[in-house]
Amino acid sequence: MKAAAYARYSSDNQREESIEAQLRAIKEYCVKNNIQLVKIYTDEAKSATTDNRPAFLQMIQDSALGLFSAVIVHKLDRFSRDRYDSAFYKRQLKKNGVRLISVLENLDDSPESIILESVLEGMAEYYSRNLAREIMKGMKETALQCKHTGGIPPLGYDVGLDKTYIINEHEARAVRMIFEMYAAGKGYSDIIRAMNDSGFRTKTGRHFGKNSIHEILRNEKYRGIYIYNRTASKEAGKRNHHKSKSEDEIIRIEGGIPRIIDDETWERVQERMKRNKKGVNSAKETYLLSGLIYCGKCGGAMTGNRRHSGTTKNLYVNYECSTRKRTKACNMKSISKDYVENIVIEHLEKNVFSPEAIEKLVKKISEYAASRNVEINRDIKLFTDQLAGVQTEINNIVNAIAAGMFHPSMKEKMDELETKKANLTIKLEEAKLQAQTHAPTEDMIRKYLQKDADIRNKSPEEQKRIIQTYVKKIIVYDDKVDIDTIVTFDGGADGT
Repeated sequence: MKAAAYARYSSDNQREESIEAQLRAIKEYCVKNNIQLVKIYTDEAKSATTDNRPAFLQMIQDSALGLFSAVIVHKLDRFSRDRYDSAFYKRQLKKNGVRLISVLENLDDSPESIILESVLEGMAEYYSRNLAREIMKGMKETALQCKHTGGIPPLGYDVGLDKTYIINEHEARAVRMIFEMYAAGKGYSDIIRAMNDSGFRTKTGRHFGKNSIHEILRNEKYRGIYIYNRTASKEAGKRNHHKSKSEDEIIRIEGGIPRIIDDETWERVQERMKRNKKGVNSAKETYLLSGLIYCGKCGGAMTGNRRHSGTTKNLYVNYECSTRKRTKACNMKSISKDYVENIVIEHLEKNVFSPEAIEKLVKKISEYAASRNVEINRDIKLFTDQLAGVQTEINNIVNAIAAGMFHPSMKEKMDELETKKANLTIKLEEAKLQAQTHAPTEDMIRKYLQKDADIRNKSPEEQKRIIQTYVKKIIVYDDKVDIDTIVTFDGGADGT
């Protein structure tokens, strides 16, 4: 088997050396399992809560080239701490015929293993979010003092030595000019031309564009209001700067920052922006079954389609056969999005998330985790015994030297033993970590499953994440819908 290695470290108390440790463990795993390591991908200081990792994305892209049939990571959270991203990219690898292997969490393809993997990923995601909360606490304290919390300050401001905002007069002239021109009725094109012709640039040194002008016009800091925690959370690894959090989450302090724009100009600008806001229906559909739903007649993938039809232009949202849409070679009819998604949700409620199914799943996953720990505990005992033997040899040499029996060969032997001790210590610590990560309690497993049980009341994004986790494939026929889930009602084998 040919495999690629992926390693990364983030900025949360990790160093470059952690990549070396990951790669060492991966290489040892390859030697032990007769795997040829053909390519190595590494990302330094990159968080696994985002897919904005150049080497990671290159690895996913290369997986389609047939260069390797497996990707090996030291631990699952090196691949991703976001369960939706993890499921999405693992599906991409699987589509390209590539397996994901974890050295410390060497799981198989059984249903219990797949669910246990989800539990472990959930625990990693919880760790990541908990870390973010702790960081946020400290940043909020800084924000309450109206101090800069990081990143690039807005155009018109610099950050003083005490981290408070101070006005940059040159940039502030550009800000005032933008507000005054817009308030006077000038359009974006006129403002952009005037800014660039006058030699003004954005905070990053670029020419102005529509987006940069728009962001300046809606930034309340220019009227002296300090704002923190306004931007909505990351979506698919990127922060949505056009979407705000609820008011009770935002820190907003009047007079907390030097004012550049007076209230009258601000109000005139905001009124005009409201009038110019287009009322176009930009509603987007979240297709819960994307990548999972297939045509029962031709086997082609079914894709979401949103269209208005008929004399009344009613909106129809369906899944339709991509073969029929592309070549007309299939006569499968479209199926209502709401109808088929409801069938899938009902199936999960009955066969995966009912109290009976959850209890049986908890038992099976717990038993599976325990069976995996038997091997791990065997390794822990082996490494412990070997380490004790090496330490005894070291002690004997030390005692001999202390008694005056020194020979140059003793130093060479001592160096050899110290190296062996260091390697065994690493293996022992990794085995202990593996035992810990493979030993979620029944209560942890139960809570993990129960949190998804109210799937019908979740947001569309959460519903999609749950379906993508537990459903393998959906096949639509003229008279029925087959659903292939990871587990059945009895919590055991695959089924529909």
